[in-house]
Amino acid sequence: MTLPVFLMICLGTNVWAFMAFCIDKVAAVRGNRRISEANLLGLTFVGGVGAITASGLIRHKTRKQPFRRYAEILAVLHVMLVVFTITLLL
Repeated sequence: MTLPVFLMICLGTNVWAFMAFCIDKVAAVRGNRRISEANLLGLTFVGGVGAITASGLIRHKTRKQPFRRYAEILAVLHVMLVVFTITLLL
């Protein structure tokens, strides 16, 4: 895999996580069916920056513990994995 391909995959997963948090927020406000916390945490692992950014911007899942702590840990692991992979690809 080349670096540009990897970066495009990272961008896609972060956009996916961002959109999932936004969709879940809209569903919460409307009282509709929600995305499970397990799925949101999984998306946080593959798109940590997007998930944490969405959470902060739209104020979704910011007060819910332990979800917030798990999301922060997964986002840090995501960033570490991305940095490690980039160093391998260089």
